[in-house]
Parts: sequence; C-alpha cells; structure tokens
Amino acid sequence: MRVAGLLVAKTLAKLREAVAPGVTTADLDELAEKTIRADGGIPSFKGYAHPPYPASICSSVNNEVVHAIPSRRRVLREGDIVSIDCGAIVDGWHGDSAITVPVGEVAPEVLDMLRVCDEALWRGLAAAQLGGRLTDISNAVERHITPHGYGIVDHYGGHGIGTEMHQPPHVLNYGRPGRGLKLVEGVALAIEPMITLGSPDTVILSDEWTVATKDGSLAAHTEHSVAVTPRGPWVLTEPDGGVARFAALGVACGQPADAPTG
Repeated sequence: MRVAGLLVAKTLAKLREAVAPGVTTADLDELAEKTIRADGGIPSFKGYAHPPYPASICSSVNNEVVHAIPSRRRVLREGDIVSIDCGAIVDGWHGDSAITVPVGEVAPEVLDMLRVCDEALWRGLAAAQLGGRLTDISNAVERHITPHGYGIVDHYGGHGIGTEMHQPPHVLNYGRPGRGLKLVEGVALAIEPMITLGSPDTVILSDEWTVATKDGSLAAHTEHSVAVTPRGPWVLTEPDGGVARFAALGVACGQPADAPTG
C-alpha cells in the first residue's frame, strides 16, 4: 500500500502545480491518469461502482463537496477552489488521498476554511493509535472543526482501504470517542474531513455522482490513507510518512526506518 500511496502523493503534487485559471478539470484528469499509468499504476476511480465513474479523479469545484466528474466545460477561474480526490492501485493495493487547492487568489475566509480542514485531517490521523477506537479519530476531527463554526458534512466520510478502495469501516468526521472498531496493528483507513462555510446539508446532482452543498456554500475536503502500527500512525500517502506534521503535534510517526519515501 505504501507504493500506491506514494504514487497518489506524486500525482496530487503534479495536480496542485497544474491548478490555475483557465485550466479545465478534464485537463487535470488527463494529467492524473498519465502520471498514474506511467508508474505502472491503475486509476482506482475509473469504472468504479454504478453508474461506472468515468474518470481518474474527482474534481469538485466551489460548492461541490465530493465526487464531481471532470469536464472540458468546467474551466477553473480566479478565486475558485477545487477539491481533487485521487486513487491508484499498485500490485493490487490501493492508495487514496485528496487536497483542496485555491485557484489564484481567494478570499481570506476561504483560505481559513482550507487550513482548518487540513488541520482537522492531521488531528484525525494522529488519533489512529494502536489500542484506540475508531471514533477517537472521528472525535479528534470534530473537536478541531467545531470551534471554528464550519459545517461538518453528514453521512459522507472516510473508510477502510486495502485490496479494495472502499472497505469497512465507515469513518465519520464526528462522534463520541471510545466507540467502534478497536484499532489493531495493520488496520488501514482513509480519513477525510469535509466541511462547509454554510450548512452541512448536501444534495446529489443529476449526474448521480456529484455531491454539492444544498445552500450553495463553499466546501473543503482533504484526505490521507493511514496505517496503524505499534510505533504510531503511518501516513501512507504522505512522502515522509507524516513525520513532520506529527512532530508538530507531539505525536510519534510509525513509519518504518526502511520504508520508501518516494
């Protein structure tokens, strides 16, 4: 899974650099598929579920929360934000990660939302500790978001990951700690906060994929895949395994000394 995770990280780094006014979400999708396949991977999303998902990434713009389909007609404009969710399969194992990227200059309050969403993700990752419970992660995410007043999207959340992209359990971004699955060595989870500037209520659009905010407010989405180890959480989709971000939180990283880093 680490190899798949690193390929996703590499792909998202290229996509982040490519985001600019005038770029279409289809351009981003083509770059993602080219990068994944060039390194021997397979896009996890393409052909997934029913109706079959037609692209290699989800590219959700502004009030779209998740699962938006890339399009030649969707041209990024100054001041937009775009959530890019990307998955790859390598040797039968999946990696899954997401970022939300500003397009050019965006309003300060929007940048604040993006920052809080990312911070909440890392607090959730830090809570993926051996012997803990699944909702310790959910609660850590919620406790960071709630004081800032953002909406936490209901129903949607993270998931188990491994030889399938979506495996049990479902990982909500809110809840009381100390409940649910016991976190044992080898458990791998994709943790993904989704927050809004307004109401957390959502609707599914006519394409049967895109999830958007009901009130039209902007949304942010971030995600990493993490493994539970005796040494601490190991972020499979972060090149350094999470060492730097966990150090800032006073948390030990579980990355093995001989693990690949890109």
